[in-house]
Amino acid sequence: MVFVNEKTYQRYVEERREEEFHKEYERALDHIELGKDYPILIGKDEIKLSSKYIVKTPVDTSLTFAITQKDDGTNLRNAIKIARKSFDYWQYSDWKDRVEFAYKAAEELRRRKFELAAIITYENGKNRYEAIAEVDETIDYFLYYAKLLEDNRGYIRQMEGRIYKNEKAFSVMRPYGTWLIISPFNFPLAITATMTLGALLTGNTVVVKPSSDTPVSAYMLVTIMRRAGFPPEAVNYVTIPGELVTPALDEVDGFAFTGSRDVGHRLLKTFINRKPRPAVLELGGKNATIITARADLNKAVEGTFRGAFGFGGQKCSATSRVFIESPIYDEFLKRMKEKVEKSVIGDPRKRETFLGPLINKGAIEKFRRYVKQAVEEGGKILVGGRVIDDEKSYLVEPTIIVDLPYSSPLWKTELFVPILLVKEVRNLEEAVKLANDVDYGLTAGIFSEDPKEIQYFFDHIEAGVVYANRTVGSTTGAMPGVQPFGGWKDSGWTGRNAGGPYYLLSFMREQARTVYD
Repeated sequence: MVFVNEKTYQRYVEERREEEFHKEYERALDHIELGKDYPILIGKDEIKLSSKYIVKTPVDTSLTFAITQKDDGTNLRNAIKIARKSFDYWQYSDWKDRVEFAYKAAEELRRRKFELAAIITYENGKNRYEAIAEVDETIDYFLYYAKLLEDNRGYIRQMEGRIYKNEKAFSVMRPYGTWLIISPFNFPLAITATMTLGALLTGNTVVVKPSSDTPVSAYMLVTIMRRAGFPPEAVNYVTIPGELVTPALDEVDGFAFTGSRDVGHRLLKTFINRKPRPAVLELGGKNATIITARADLNKAVEGTFRGAFGFGGQKCSATSRVFIESPIYDEFLKRMKEKVEKSVIGDPRKRETFLGPLINKGAIEKFRRYVKQAVEEGGKILVGGRVIDDEKSYLVEPTIIVDLPYSSPLWKTELFVPILLVKEVRNLEEAVKLANDVDYGLTAGIFSEDPKEIQYFFDHIEAGVVYANRTVGSTTGAMPGVQPFGGWKDSGWTGRNAGGPYYLLSFMREQARTVYD
């Protein structure tokens, strides 16, 4: 084949790569085994119970995606006992071995990337691009945390002796014990991985409790980690209703949770009231994007659209509020409306689909309730607002609400559905003040071509992850090792963000050791 120039050749190569990507993903979809019965994993035992979860796929609710075990608490307690016993030896394992296991797991995840992405699509309805991105994020967590432990030499550091010449002092970070990992439906592989690996890599043992909507990704993660060398007694997996988890908090040394603020606060109060212990929490957001008169509107529309409506707004980092300066307000809304109207809603297994289904019937009912409330309180639907399918799938339209009075509680409520609230503002200072006027502080974004405005935003916004002119998602898309992900205020707990240089420290405590000759 003859090419006119290098640019033509590069376009040809990219098209070939993209086509191979689609073929690999579609091949993986065809090979997913529907209706498989997945056991509980406790140590080396695979346990099946008479009580089951029948897991339907939101892609097509007539299909049973998986069958899992419905524990009554007995197996969770047994798993914790096994994990506690294995801590007796795992805490003394060589950190270099743990690093090696993490690298091996990353390689296995990479080898099975398309299979895992297909599972995610069936489990929670992500389109192929979002599903693959989640697997890539998971791989990055393994590689980044392993390198972090390597670079810090297992967090063993010699200290300076100042008084006595015969004094040798060391700071040694030590694990706490057994952790309960409670993971969400929206990132069933990546978020489960960051919490599980954070604990396990630092010498703790774990029991993983996944979302009942998305148990298979977590099962795959646990089996891959075990295959890579992590002891089965140290990494356990139990499927159990969320309401039965609380009693088990008495028996663990720490817990990591990603989910709603209300559930997280309730678990945390129960946990620390009985005995002070560590917890790692990420508790959602009410994330704002600010668009100033000096913004590039093409960037602003693309970034806000992806931030608000990617995966149906079912991300703790999703853009849910937009504050726009008056001179560009009408033009932005015009372009944004056109963008939403062109978006493809439907089966996420199809390559052209942007927005697949919401996770379940409850999400559909929330969407209906919030749209109704917005209209009753004086808001107007600029675009969207309808449920497309709530029987065979859970499809809704991306929705933009304008003119909603600021007295509405919707401005401060995490919705977790594809609804975007828009407000006109006079200036950047007003926009930042409104953006900060919530209990949450997870992510935030700005679109402006003025460096001074960007700096003002960075200096005054109250959020743990902030972006300027991000077109792939105005408030979404943090990458491990690049944008450490975690929240301020009610959005987080430890102040050490996932995928960042301090995250592993959340799972360890310091011991000062001194030897005198």
